[in-house]
Amino acid sequence: MEDQTRDADQEADERRDQGDVSLAGGEAEDSSPTKDVSRREFLAHTTLTGAGLTIASLLPAHLAAAAAPPDRMPVEANAAMSEFIMEGTVKVSLQINGARHALSVESRVTLLDAMRERLDITGPKKGCDHGQCGACTVLVDGQRVLSCLSLAVMQDGKEITTVEGIARGDELHPVQSAFIEQDAFQCGYCTSGQICSAIGMLREVAEGTASHVTPDVAAPPTLATLSDAEIRERMSGNLCRCSAYPNIVAAVREASRQ
Repeated sequence: MEDQTRDADQEADERRDQGDVSLAGGEAEDSSPTKDVSRREFLAHTTLTGAGLTIASLLPAHLAAAAAPPDRMPVEANAAMSEFIMEGTVKVSLQINGARHALSVESRVTLLDAMRERLDITGPKKGCDHGQCGACTVLVDGQRVLSCLSLAVMQDGKEITTVEGIARGDELHPVQSAFIEQDAFQCGYCTSGQICSAIGMLREVAEGTASHVTPDVAAPPTLATLSDAEIRERMSGNLCRCSAYPNIVAAVREASRQ
């Protein structure tokens, strides 16, 4: 019995020396680097590796080259990457308040975003960004335009006027003066759009344009006969959340008489 025990201990010592069993319980050890990798981890690593190889094979050549470390990026790939970044932009020339601005913009960029984010012209406000509040109203060739719904590329070469360009030096526009006289604003956020809309609206009246409330479209109102109902209807696209509407109507009426 003692001989059998001695033989078993000797065999265990030999196997321990060879790294086949643990000191704790005699279970076989796996000295390979993957001994702690579970089936779940193996499948996850395999899936990620396969996806990476697939995506890399689908990338354009210049993007694949751009993904290489900077010290190994070819000059040709770098130039191609620059062209890729600029792809989809359009060169436009915006004439705003008498100054010409040359820009390269994506075709989806609105006039409002081009003015506010690229040219720092912040008079037109971004209110609803859906063409419902009128805070972004500007004049394009004298006509009222909602700049949040108008693409910048559509206004290439046209004359654009914002509230910053209405006054003549230190002399305020009659509509601006009337808004101050009638206290036609409170917080002021919508005021720039209200003023531009009022100027465009008065021009429409002077040109003989009828509105929805005009009793006889064959005899539209003039600036001298413009009623409060006509003013409210024609200015209905410009919202004032402070509800200064009575003062706005009074200001437009005053400006129409000048």
